[in-house]
Amino acid sequence: MAKLIDAGPGCPTPTPLRAANAAASRGLVYDDEVKAKTDHLYPLASDFITPMEWPAIAPLVAAINDLKVEKNAVILAHNYMTPDIFRLVGDFRGDSLQLAREAANVDADIIVQGGVHFMAETSKILAPSKTVLISNLEAGCSLASSITGPDVRLIKEHYPDYPVVTYVNTTADVKAECHITCTSSNAAQVVEAIAAEWNTDTVILVPDQYLAKNVAAQTDIRIITWPGACEVHELFSAGDVEALREAHPGVVILAHPECPPGVLEAADFAGSTAALANYVSDHSPAKVVLMTECSMSDNVAAENPGVNFIRPCNLCPHMKRITLENIYDCLIHMEHEVTMDEDVRIRAKAAIDAMLALPKMETPLAFETGLAPMEIEVFSPEKRPEKHLAVA
Repeated sequence: MAKLIDAGPGCPTPTPLRAANAAASRGLVYDDEVKAKTDHLYPLASDFITPMEWPAIAPLVAAINDLKVEKNAVILAHNYMTPDIFRLVGDFRGDSLQLAREAANVDADIIVQGGVHFMAETSKILAPSKTVLISNLEAGCSLASSITGPDVRLIKEHYPDYPVVTYVNTTADVKAECHITCTSSNAAQVVEAIAAEWNTDTVILVPDQYLAKNVAAQTDIRIITWPGACEVHELFSAGDVEALREAHPGVVILAHPECPPGVLEAADFAGSTAALANYVSDHSPAKVVLMTECSMSDNVAAENPGVNFIRPCNLCPHMKRITLENIYDCLIHMEHEVTMDEDVRIRAKAAIDAMLALPKMETPLAFETGLAPMEIEVFSPEKRPEKHLAVA
């Protein structure tokens, strides 16, 4: 069950408080030079940062932006980053697919990943000559930790005739064992493309059982999956949607496909974070809910000030480990570099390249809503070689 916050413009999602001395403890002060560098930036995050907080934050923003120039670094900011990171220091912003494409083409010596560890690994896979930093090594992912390379090898032993698609929310070790990757923007496209390439009617999609079930509802391809789930999105329920509609008549409900299928059945629109942001920009609903991570609503709200956001507050504890403070620290000290075995990197890159080689979509694919949840086969290592069904 999501905690729901009725929040219009100027009422951002609550986030952990920043220490008052965060900048001062690093020898950074709010002086005239910092004001000149940052005053024009404050309106970009004024709904998230109060005037009282700004003098403690602006020195960090100015220092990070200066360090980027000095060290030829860029920050890739995922949609789930807090607005201070996303809007004030992020150079490239977007969902996992957008950031993967940027990592492959970025013209910089250093990439700082404004996201979790598997995203930093993806950047390193695609840009091996770059120094890739993540500001907090504990910024993990429940999906990425739900499956391992040996798990994928076990799956392939049981189903040698079917291709394995991995959601990008996995470690390099897992990607290295799979045939192709996907994101929530292109999962259905990838499943259908790999099925055609292998001349099969069955595809294995790991590790997110809910994404797999939602993709299965969009295609005629039979899908086998793994019992993983995002700890943020699995909390949403069809009951939340019903409660929102009752409390806020006329509200438009947008859902991420990592949510359980019952949520998508009841929602008005579903898609990746990029697709959700595009929907709000294109349709300007009077009232909207984004059934996804809290900061996504903050970032989309900043671009759409006339829209009233009814915010579902499911914070990702891993994304929130990335802060301005530790971004500054990792850049100043060049710490927490992401490395991996070259054989793993090459094999993982082949899976990512297979995805990137598919025709680029003009817009992220939307998921059809209103469809009844499907039962699909879930491979369970605890019950090998039995099959069991996952029910939404």
